[in-house]
Amino acid sequence: MRIVLQRVKEARVVVDGAEIARIGKGFLLLVGIGREDTEEELAFWARKIPDLRVFPDSEGKFNLSLREVGGEILCVSQFTLYGDCRKGRRPSFASAAPGPEAERLFSRFVELLSAAGVPVKTGVFGAKMEVGLVNDGPVTLILGR
Repeated sequence: MRIVLQRVKEARVVVDGAEIARIGKGFLLLVGIGREDTEEELAFWARKIPDLRVFPDSEGKFNLSLREVGGEILCVSQFTLYGDCRKGRRPSFASAAPGPEAERLFSRFVELLSAAGVPVKTGVFGAKMEVGLVNDGPVTLILGR
């Protein structure tokens, strides 16, 4: 599992010209599911992400979590996070999970995040999406393998 976490002031997803999801302050998660990913790994990140202390306190230090600031999550599936560009000029996606399995695990990850008690919105799995955001900081973290 590979996740690019961006702390945002706002983020949105548009599919076929229509906005389908929008959040205010929170995290935009770009999520890639790999062939070797397990439910245990999904559960680990779903527990950890809402409590990551990456929001500033009154002194500007990273002391507050998403949960503490009342933030939201916009979760977008992105298999291209598994693109391997070491050989040739076209990325190989051989390490990405096949579509049906990736969709099942992505959906499960969203369920686990929601069960952790934070508001979660998503893009559309497998769709061509336009993702817009206002990065806050900027703060961007790479989670997973």
